[in-house]
Amino acid sequence: SDLESAVITQAGEDAVHLEPAWSDSYTPRRFGPSTRSNPVRTMSIQHLPPDYQPNDSEPFMNPLMREYFRQKLIRWRLQLLQESTETLQHFQQDNVPEADLTDRASSETDRSIELRTRDRERKLIQKIDEALRRIEENTYGFCEETAEPIGIRRLEARPIATLSIEAQERHERMERTQREIGRAHV
Repeated sequence: SDLESAVITQAGEDAVHLEPAWSDSYTPRRFGPSTRSNPVRTMSIQHLPPDYQPNDSEPFMNPLMREYFRQKLIRWRLQLLQESTETLQHFQQDNVPEADLTDRASSETDRSIELRTRDRERKLIQKIDEALRRIEENTYGFCEETAEPIGIRRLEARPIATLSIEAQERHERMERTQREIGRAHV
């Protein structure tokens, strides 16, 4: 599909362009100095069996499983970028001021909601990039707190997960406790 055969060119944090790929590769590129230690990485797409689904009977995060999640993350990232590009094109095409005050207010509300959605997606793309980096470093799929496997079902539901369910629940309980303590002092 078009999504699977694209190269992403990224300049800085905000400007992202989708270009057709000359090969089956994913190449995030940055222009100018980067404030992060994020070297340019090229990941070529490997072919998975068409019916492949990770399961608990195979070794956790074996090369096939890593490739499965890598491709899933890349497709998700490209989908988000495509939606963002479509939104920008829509904003450029739909830049005619509304004559009616109510229509103008409605358009501005729609535009504001769309921009907030795109900002959330921009942050999500950063998390996807971090997950792709973890795949490359062979740390993907393991809890950042316990180093235990996160689990296939959790990764299927949330491929950018960095904590196991138990660690995530512990983290949420601590946050809830901190909020309650903060409210008690107010």
